[in-house]
Formats: sequence, structure tokens, C-alpha cells
Amino acid sequence: MPEASSLFQFASHDHVFLGADHERAERRTWAVIILCSAMMIVEIVGGAMFSSLALIADGLHMSTHAGALLLAALAYTFARRYAYDRSFTFGTGKFGDLAGYSSAIVLAMIAILIGYEAIDRFLNPLPIHFREAIPIAVIGLAVNVASAWLLSGGHDHSHGHGHSHGHGNTHDHDEGPRRIELGGSAYQIEVFEDNVPPRFRIRPDTGVLPNASALTIETLRPDGQRQLFSFENKGEFLESREEIPEPHAFVAKVRLAHDAQQHEGGLEFEEHDHGANHGAHHRDNNMRAAVVHVMADAAVSVLVIVGLLLARAFGWLWMDPLAGLIGALVIANWSVGLLRDTGGILLDRTPDARMIEKVRSVVESEGDRVTDLHLWRLGPGHLGAIVSVATTTARDSAHYRQRLARLADLSHVTVEVQRPQSSTSRL
Repeated sequence: MPEASSLFQFASHDHVFLGADHERAERRTWAVIILCSAMMIVEIVGGAMFSSLALIADGLHMSTHAGALLLAALAYTFARRYAYDRSFTFGTGKFGDLAGYSSAIVLAMIAILIGYEAIDRFLNPLPIHFREAIPIAVIGLAVNVASAWLLSGGHDHSHGHGHSHGHGNTHDHDEGPRRIELGGSAYQIEVFEDNVPPRFRIRPDTGVLPNASALTIETLRPDGQRQLFSFENKGEFLESREEIPEPHAFVAKVRLAHDAQQHEGGLEFEEHDHGANHGAHHRDNNMRAAVVHVMADAAVSVLVIVGLLLARAFGWLWMDPLAGLIGALVIANWSVGLLRDTGGILLDRTPDARMIEKVRSVVESEGDRVTDLHLWRLGPGHLGAIVSVATTTARDSAHYRQRLARLADLSHVTVEVQRPQSSTSRL
């Protein structure tokens, strides 16, 4: 019966698991709140004055949108403000998911209210002032489109690692910062290419920035091709003079001359999968909810305009409450989807089955066996994992940590090593 276990956590102990675009998303959200709140007042007042249920429905939907955005903005602010608070064991990265779940519940209630009002208007129709109601609905659509544009600005990258190259292709890499220890100090190494040619960047994790001339990186690619990179000091980090050619899949040998000794370490980089479903755990559900919400708003606005135009042209007054009813169904559908996605995260449902297989493959590639594996989301682009490994070799937690370091999405990992007939120890 295996008894031995040694626990080792790699990654920074500050437990900050916020999305890469957190602060910009927060600012964009507050800007859209102001815009939508103003339009919400115009639509509700206009709908009441001109007896348009569809317009009131769109205004109420706008109010839920403004409320959801307020929750999102407060979640961004709170998560950032308390990111270093140690009372949050796994950081504040899930506050966005909690806000999305809460707003989904509110939206479900509003959908029921609008549906009830639509049915009542079917049974008790009221005259509509088309000349005033239609322009307000058009303005509402314009506000929704503007809101979607503001929220989507700069949010094309799921994890802050989407990169534009001169040849026009955009894709994601598995090249988040990696931690390596050399000469008694620890450093963060990353392939940086945000709107610039890709280069290595090195920052001190512990200790001070090393002498640029004392550090080199040599890459070895699967086809046997080698390339040597030298560095220059950029103030807060060292940057390689040479660009890194595509693809970014290689083993990097890091060498540092320090105290008359040569220290060496290795890191493995690999490309992300380029499938359409890749990176679900990278999503900022706070921002995703806001963007999907305004797109639903835009769809409802279109329904409002169509309903009012048909009612005016053919005298079909029932088209106005029908548009409101369809809008309620759109809101309800969006609410159910958001409840499902955020609820799964809050309950620590496994966020990525392929990452489970990657972890298992990395650990078992040398003949060891994974006996227990838990994977959950800590925040946008951050995964936590607990891995129990059964082995008959002398490998310790540091060995598996080094191998799992290639999976940049694993931000907080605990490794338990089990050996038969040995004592328990903790590192």
C-alpha cells in the first residue's frame, strides 16, 4: 500500500489569479454602464408616454443589462482590490463568475415579468404612438451596438497571449511566464509578442535581475535545429536581441554564469491547440456575460423596431406585445446559458477535459501512474490542480513540477508522490 507523499506547489504564492485584461475590462465596463443607464431611462419613460410595451420591455432589458454591468464592474473592482488578501485561499479570480451567476438570476426574473406583461397586453391592447416610439427604439439599438463595440474593444484574446504577426495570422501560444531557478535565484521567463516581434523576456521572481551578458538561452526544436539567444537590459527585464521564429515549440536551455559557476536549467514550450473550442477556461465570464448581454439587447431592439413598424403599417397591434414576448424568451435563454456556465465554475466542475489528458500524459510518459487528479478553474486563464502520482523510482515532486511547467495554464499545482513501503515526507 503506497504511503509516501511529498507535496510541492509551484507558482507564485501571492495567489493572484486575475485575467490578463482585468483593469482595461473594468474601465470599459464602467463607461458602458453610464451609456446604458442614460438610454434605459429614455426607453422606459418613452415607452410609458407612448404606450409601447415592446419599448418598455427593451428599457427593462436595458436596466437588467445596466444592473448586470454594475455587478460586473463591482466584481472587477473588488477582485482587483482584494487580490492580495490572504483570507481568500485561492484568490479572487472567481468574483466575475459569481457576478455573472447573480445577474443571470435577476435576468430570469425580469424575463418572467416581461412575459407576463406581454400576455396581458395581448388580452388588453393599448394604442401606440408610433411616431415617437420608433425613433427611441432605433436609438436603443444604436446604444446596444455602441456598448458591444466598447466592451469588445481589445478583448479579442482569450488569455492575453493572442498575438498579431506581420503575416496577418493571429493565434494563441502556450507561452505564459515560466518559473526557473538558477544560481539560488528564481526568474520568470516568457515569450513576449503582444503587437511586437516575439522575443524572450526574463524578470526576477526572487533576487535581482542578472547581468545580461551572463545569460543565454539555446532552443532545440524537434527537427534538431538549434538557435542561441543573447540578452540586453531593458530596465525591469532582460530581452533577447534575436527574434523567436515560428513555431514556438522547443526545449529552451537557460544558462547563467554566476559566482564563477555555470548554472543551467531547461524549459519546454509548446503551441496551443488551434481548435475552435480551445481555451474555454481562459474566458473572462464577467466580460463574456456583458458582451453576450448587449448582443441580446441588440436583438431585442431589432424585434422592437420590426414589431412597431408592422403594427403601424398593417394595424397589427399584437405585433408589439409579440416582440416583447420574443424578447423575454431571448433574455431567458441567455440567463439559462449563463447560469449553466458560471454555476459549473462556482461548483469547481472540471473546466477542460483536454487539460486533464495533458496532465495525465505528461506525468505518465515516463512509466509512472496518476492515481488521483483534480482540476478546477481559479480565474480567467488560471487552473488549479492536485495530482497524486504512484512511482517506484526516486523521482520527487520537483521532477513532476518541472515537467508540468510546460502547461502554462496551471497556475497552482500540488503534487503528491506515493511510493510503496516508505515513510511520509513533505517538501
